[in-house]
Amino acid sequence: MTGPVPVIVPGLRGSAPSHWQELYAARTDGAVTVPFPAEADRHSIDERTRLLGETVATVDGPVILVAHSAGVLAAVRWVRSLPDGDPVLGRVGGAVLATPPDFGVDWPEPHPRPAMLSAAGWEPIPRRRLPFPSVVAASRTDPLARYRVTAGLAEAWGSRLVDLGDAGHLNPAAGYGEWPLVDELVAELATARSRS
Repeated sequence: MTGPVPVIVPGLRGSAPSHWQELYAARTDGAVTVPFPAEADRHSIDERTRLLGETVATVDGPVILVAHSAGVLAAVRWVRSLPDGDPVLGRVGGAVLATPPDFGVDWPEPHPRPAMLSAAGWEPIPRRRLPFPSVVAASRTDPLARYRVTAGLAEAWGSRLVDLGDAGHLNPAAGYGEWPLVDELVAELATARSRS
C-alpha cells in the first residue's frame, strides 16, 4: 500500500463481520485493526488507548485513524495522552471519526450504561483541537448521540463535520454494512497529508 496506513479503531463492542470497519479493513491493503481488549479490560479506556498506541507502533510510516463510536473517544484520548511535539503525532496524517457516542443519552440495550463508562474514566471527553486534519461523521438519528453534541465535538477538535442525515449509529443495525464514504474520507486525508 502506498500512502498512510489506515488504523481501524473499533467501538466498545468491537465490529461484527458485516460492520463497515471490518469490510473496509478486508478490502484495504495494509490496513491494521486495533485488537479487542481482554474481557476483564473490555470497558477500560486506558487499555484501549494502550492497544491503539501499540498498534500504531507496529506500522512503519504515516497512519490515518479510522475510528467508530467509542473507538473515536479512545483515539482522541490516545492523541491527547501524548505530549505536544511527540514524534508519533507527526506520523498521524488524519482521522475519520465516525459517530462518537454522547454520555448524555440513555443508550439502548445491549449497550452499557453511559454512567458505567463515565465511572470507568471515559469522561471527560478531551476537547482540545487535534494536531492533524480530521473529519467527524455525524448522524441525525444516532440512538447513542445527539447531533448537536457531536457537532460540538467536531468544532472543539477542529474537525470538518460531515452530516450523514438518517444513518442511525452507522452500524449493521442501522443498515450499514458497506460505507463507501469512508474510502473518500481516507483518500481526502491522505491527499491533505501529501500536500503538507
